[in-house]
Amino acid sequence: MTSPSAPAPTLSSLALQPYIDATGQIPTLHQGKVGIYAIYDADQHLQYVGYSRDIYQSLKQHLVRQPHACHAYKAQTIDRPSRTLLENLRQAWLTEQGTLPPGNQQEDRWTQPIDTKPTMTEAEKAEYADLDEVAQIKFLKRIARRVEADILAVLDQRGVQMELRFNPKLKESGLLDLKS
Repeated sequence: MTSPSAPAPTLSSLALQPYIDATGQIPTLHQGKVGIYAIYDADQHLQYVGYSRDIYQSLKQHLVRQPHACHAYKAQTIDRPSRTLLENLRQAWLTEQGTLPPGNQQEDRWTQPIDTKPTMTEAEKAEYADLDEVAQIKFLKRIARRVEADILAVLDQRGVQMELRFNPKLKESGLLDLKS
């Protein structure tokens, strides 16, 4: 754990942890812990650096939003929540890398619910445009469920065994995010 007076650890000094353990779960070591984390792909290339009030929950959301990019991580918890400390640590880690990771260049893909509307085919877009408001909601839910099934299939192939529940209300808008 880092305290405001302790020197900040460098990213390179932290151990790389597997994103999914042998039981198909994200390790719960950082559940409920405030801190900063870095996510790596299968080739151990840095993909994203972020911070959170609950590292475990953030790792879970990132796994769903970017399943192909989340294979390992490094994390550092802090004793007392401090946005300034977390921002400074994040900036130090990004500077240490020399280049901005892809996920930090397009943060919305990592931090916002998945918008499933861009996955619609041209035929689906035309069908959607001709529907009334109630039918559009049902249509968007169907598209969201299709994308959800695709994500869950990818995670299943990776051996993920944890329960992942998506927010049903967001599906009505064509969005996917885990239920908190």
